Amino acid sequence: MNDAMAKIAVISGSPTETSRLNGLLQAVRARIEGEGWDYKEIQVRLLPPEDLIYTRFDSPSIVEANRIVAEADAVIVATPIYKASYTGVLKTFLDLIPQKGLAGKIVLPLALGGTIAHLLAIDYALRPVLSALGSQHIRGGVYALDAQVSRLEGGGFVLEEELLDRLELAAADLVREIRKSANEQQSLVAN
Repeated sequence: MNDAMAKIAVISGSPTETSRLNGLLQAVRARIEGEGWDYKEIQVRLLPPEDLIYTRFDSPSIVEANRIVAEADAVIVATPIYKASYTGVLKTFLDLIPQKGLAGKIVLPLALGGTIAHLLAIDYALRPVLSALGSQHIRGGVYALDAQVSRLEGGGFVLEEELLDRLELAAADLVREIRKSANEQQSLVAN
């Protein structure tokens, strides 16, 4: 991998179009695109429901989504937190990723919940599934509260400064890890 050509896949597990989670993704996207990197977002809610529910691995939509993940250097997995866990919509897609589909990928989890009580949902609900899919490079992630993200009347979002700072730190960490991985791969090729 050449970090100048890094590919980032985003799996958005929000079941709604107007989710505040989109505010988090917009902030991270701006940082990633600022690097000149390829950013592709899979909005699971837009995949055919029958393909997800009936686990149609050979569906053209699922094959394409899995291709995006397979070609990515890093994967951002974003979800609202419902009942102390990630969404069912996200789970249906994660079940369709090949068994070791995240092996060798740097993964950044993002979560948004209504209460601080779900702060550990990334660690106790999402991280084990990401590990089961082969990821050994799961970054710390960011958990945000709904109250930290405001919707604007004309569309878009405003994030509290503290949340923006944490997202910037997480995105900077992701960028650093991608560059580190690219340098390690180049060293292996050179030797």
